[in-house]
Amino acid sequence: MPTIVVATKDGVSTFDHDGHLRAVAHEGRSVSALGRMRDDVWAIAEEAELWRATHAGWTHVADLGGLRATCIAGMGDAVFVGTSEARLFRLAGEVLEPVTAFDDAPGRETWHTPWGGPPDTRSIANWDDDVFVNVHVGGIVRTDDDGRRWTPTIDIDADVHQVTTADGMVLAACARGLAVSTDRGATWTSRIDGLAAPYSRAVAVCGDSLLVSASTGPRGGDAAVYRGRLSGGAFERCVAGLPPSFSDNIDSHCLDALPEGSVAAFGTSEGSVYRSTDQGASWEVLATGLAPVRRVLAMP
Repeated sequence: MPTIVVATKDGVSTFDHDGHLRAVAHEGRSVSALGRMRDDVWAIAEEAELWRATHAGWTHVADLGGLRATCIAGMGDAVFVGTSEARLFRLAGEVLEPVTAFDDAPGRETWHTPWGGPPDTRSIANWDDDVFVNVHVGGIVRTDDDGRRWTPTIDIDADVHQVTTADGMVLAACARGLAVSTDRGATWTSRIDGLAAPYSRAVAVCGDSLLVSASTGPRGGDAAVYRGRLSGGAFERCVAGLPPSFSDNIDSHCLDALPEGSVAAFGTSEGSVYRSTDQGASWEVLATGLAPVRRVLAMP
């Protein structure tokens, strides 16, 4: 049965299918990223430690030196970790090895941040052999040969905050709405109909539904989760069981769902978590009083 794993600035909480708190781990430690690989959960603690949770419990796997880990993704038998300074690493045994070709990706010299600091690798997704890596701000680059060559896709100025995939589609939550590609990132269309404001931070696929978080800007304002058809059309604001709006953004990786549609969940910077079992049509409170939520992960 589906469970919801929530990473916060004070550890990881796991809720069972009945909504009960089943386990707490890494108490007192900041956990900033979660990823799934089949039945296992992977996590980044203190922005540098890679951990793996199996049915037997948590195990420390590897450490990242000198950089700040920002995201993690399991793909087949591979585990990728994105970091500060727009780097990408792949787990090899107990060592995180740099994907050196990613350091030479075309257009890297134009990657930047609005505040002048170095960009981060922000999210990672795949569809079959295609792996898509989102850099903030650097668009999305794609590889189809196990990371030996990288191809830029979306325009850098789209300001992508999270990339995911579904049914051969590439979906990107951007500063100006949701960008959609059906040709592996060669061309893109924008979906903004129904959004009260287009600034999007997170995207997840739940069955036939597409869930997107959006607000008025980087500092939040009238933030909400929206629901639309994966096949297209206008979005509608999710209201059943939810506050009218949230002051802060529902951030990247804080909205997740199982692609088969049985559950979706999101968390807030105020420490609340909401869950839906009808593909976002209605929601219920799963938890309150947690530390600020950093990542929400739905597990089958």
